[in-house]
Amino acid sequence: MSRILVTGSTDGLGRAAAASLLSEGHEVVLHARNQQRAASLGPLTDRGADVVTGDLTERDAVRRIAAELNGARPLDAVIHNAGVWSGPPVMPVNIVAPYLLTALLRGPRRHVYLSSGSHFSGRPSLDRVDWRGRSAGSYADSKLYVTALAAAVARLRPGTLSNAVDPGWVPTRMGGPHAPDDLELGHRTQAWLASSDDPEALTSGGYWYHRRRTEPHRAVHDEAFQDRLLRTLAGETDTVL
Repeated sequence: MSRILVTGSTDGLGRAAAASLLSEGHEVVLHARNQQRAASLGPLTDRGADVVTGDLTERDAVRRIAAELNGARPLDAVIHNAGVWSGPPVMPVNIVAPYLLTALLRGPRRHVYLSSGSHFSGRPSLDRVDWRGRSAGSYADSKLYVTALAAAVARLRPGTLSNAVDPGWVPTRMGGPHAPDDLELGHRTQAWLASSDDPEALTSGGYWYHRRRTEPHRAVHDEAFQDRLLRTLAGETDTVL
């Protein structure tokens, strides 16, 4: 069985994916923003899950999480689930933290990045982006960036399975109670890509919706855009992928 980190797993899709993976017998590492949020994870830790805590808006906290995990049993996969819809944390949480964890964690052979259908409205431009979250960022842009990151990792790390998933607009705390998509279907694809030995799950560089591989925004597979994004993030974080 695999050891899998699920970021942002105190509620919503992250918690559902973690619970599903535990039920399948996998070893799961949960993530909470702080100890208060971690206190809600008792039903999952009682089933054997581990927990790491750290605020993904803070780069030092992301580095500490990576160091803690690198000092423990190696991870087999990471589901980069944590995300925010609006406000200053959008870029730090939705793209900078996944980038740093991808660069810093040793061992994972699978990375699954949570995208969104909103990424189609993102702009393939890196001008005047506030990566540090001092002002509100564009959710659509952040999801375009993280989807391009998934494609770049697939291209540059041929030994790694890297995919992006659109979970649909589901009724989570972020999606709202009237979201039209199925919450149950919303978490299954990322759990499957992180753990399954099905031939389709062993492919890389895909953009998935409910276990169907579809075409993302055309900028996602633009290697020049990918390279600009990686150079910008490397310069911004002093960390090269």
